[in-house]
Amino acid sequence: MKTLALALAAAAVLLLAGVSLFVGATDLSPAALFASGPDGTALQLLLISRIPRTVALILSGMAMGVCGMIMQMLVRNRFVEPSTAGTVESAGLGILTVTLLAPTMPLLGKMTVAALFALAGTALFLGILSRIPLRSALMVPLVGLMLGGVIDSVTTFFAYRYDLLQSLNAWTTGDFSGVLRGRYELLWIAFALTILAYAAADRFTVAGMGRDFTTNLGLNYRRIMALGLGIVAMVTAAVVVTVGIIPFLGLIVPNLVSMMVGDNVRRAVPWVAVTGAGAVLACDLIGRVVRYPYEIPVGTVVGVLGSAVFLYLLLRRDSSLA
Repeated sequence: MKTLALALAAAAVLLLAGVSLFVGATDLSPAALFASGPDGTALQLLLISRIPRTVALILSGMAMGVCGMIMQMLVRNRFVEPSTAGTVESAGLGILTVTLLAPTMPLLGKMTVAALFALAGTALFLGILSRIPLRSALMVPLVGLMLGGVIDSVTTFFAYRYDLLQSLNAWTTGDFSGVLRGRYELLWIAFALTILAYAAADRFTVAGMGRDFTTNLGLNYRRIMALGLGIVAMVTAAVVVTVGIIPFLGLIVPNLVSMMVGDNVRRAVPWVAVTGAGAVLACDLIGRVVRYPYEIPVGTVVGVLGSAVFLYLLLRRDSSLA
């Protein structure tokens, strides 16, 4: 039954992907494709812009959803994900740093630097958590949001100082309108890391039960933590470098999936991947339709809807504890 439900969810995502190919400022329809022929403008638009954009939406949604789930398991807190732990802000600081110091560095090099900064920012977040008393689970995302705010302020200061505010806004706003063939391929690295996360799913499930439990089973807790945080950092860097920040996605999708299938990572990863891809596709379609022919960036739509779901999850947790 659950396999059938997952297949139906994947079919719904494919349907959204098909709709995404034919929605946009430029008129494109199946009839126009047949009429234009193999060398026509409509086919070139489909191959150069629409297909890469749709693939980028799917890959980003899958990867960021799985990243959020990994962070929640390793930190053992339902309200943690890259945008509530200072990870994405650290990646943005890394991109700004490499732009100032090595502006001609290839895109893969920028992603590597951003991943190192994201990993350092996440490690700093975990270090702060280990040194303060956490009387409530809500303190964890609060610490992450405060840390992210500090890092973002430092990034904004240097961007203003060196006249790079416009570039900073372009990096940090999750926007797929500029995705073209040849400008999204880094996201396949994120997809490969998502597959790696699925392969290591059982280890992440065990690590989520604590250091002592993991060690008693004969597993290396520090190595599993390093693997998980490394995947999170590299995926976050790849997404931020390619399309910008997509806030709250890694928070809301794993929580919604957890309500349906539980906390087993191996069972949840396919659901998180499919739901994440569908959520980003749906938000992108909303952004393209609401002010047609203009577009609202996906990051803005996800931020508005995600913050509402985040508030619902917070209130739901409070009422369950009352």
